[in-house]
Formats: sequence, C-alpha cells, structure tokens
Amino acid sequence: MRIDKFLKISRVLKKRSVAKKLADYEKVTINGKLAKPSSLVKIGDVVSVTFGEKALTFKIKLILTHPRKEEVDQLIEIMDASLSLE
Repeated sequence: MRIDKFLKISRVLKKRSVAKKLADYEKVTINGKLAKPSSLVKIGDVVSVTFGEKALTFKIKLILTHPRKEEVDQLIEIMDASLSLE
C-alpha cells in the first residue's frame, strides 16, 4: 500500500493530499529513508512523520484497505510522539 494512502486510512493524517505534500517536502521516512508519496509500506516498517513542531514514529502492525473505526487502533504501534525542536 502507498504511504500517502496508509497515513490517511490509519488516521495519522486526515487527508491523503496532506500526506502527499508532507512526503513531497521530505517530512516522511520509512525505515530511515526519505519516502515519496508512492513509496510502498509493508508490515513491520517503521515510519516517521514530521508535521509542524510534532514528530510521530510508529511501526506498521497491520494493513487493511478499508478499516472500520474500531480496527484503526490495530494498524500501528506508536513508538515515539514528541515535539520537534528544529
């Protein structure tokens, strides 16, 4: 699944267009490498997203194409959520 779509369905970001822009501005990494909006993710990947002063790092536990609201919590495991001092 594409990273921009995964960020939207996992509800990390509200819109896919925002996820695409963050990736275009080099604010998204997958396993420590810069990600393009079309970069593919798989179970076990570690994703970092920086937006504004916040940074979020999480591990992908499950990939579902159309998760229900109750299933969203099962998709990712948050590893670090912090304020960025850049």
